[in-house]
Amino acid sequence: MNNRKAILFSAPSGSGKTTIIREILKRFDCFEFSISATSRQAREGEQDGVDYYFLTPDEFEKRVNEGLFLEWEEVYAGIRYGTLKSEIDRIWSNGHVIIFDVDVNGGMNIKKYFGSEALALFIMPPSIEVLEMRLRNRGTESEEAIAKRLARSAAELKMADRFDVTILNDDLGRAVDETQRVINNYLSR
Repeated sequence: MNNRKAILFSAPSGSGKTTIIREILKRFDCFEFSISATSRQAREGEQDGVDYYFLTPDEFEKRVNEGLFLEWEEVYAGIRYGTLKSEIDRIWSNGHVIIFDVDVNGGMNIKKYFGSEALALFIMPPSIEVLEMRLRNRGTESEEAIAKRLARSAAELKMADRFDVTILNDDLGRAVDETQRVINNYLSR
């Protein structure tokens, strides 16, 4: 794995990690995004093989049983997310650095797998109140789903110190610039 590198972004839902990743992908041409698999239904505008690999619960379970996942987790009751090993092979065969966008537990599992070969970034929201506002502004989820995400977020925020670097996303431009600086340091090692 000497020349093979991976950068993983984790954060509570609504922290802005996906927005930061989109900006970072524009600034580096050596990166390729690892597309996660999920057993949830696609949201409006999401595309299979672009945003996620959308699998039925049975398809997801079959791949778990066949050992095809690097990591996976049931994030919410009946909803699983995971990283297919084939994604790592695909990206490294292209000669690129892998970018992961994963939940906090997934991030810790991937970091454990890659060790020092991976840079683990935790994107910190300014507060739970800002997180709640961002989730509500999405307009994609029910009150019950928002409540579940906020409860999960409170626990995830306590795990920030397990990551290599925490980036506070209180100002998007500054957070993206800081993320770029941290990544440049990592890539130059």
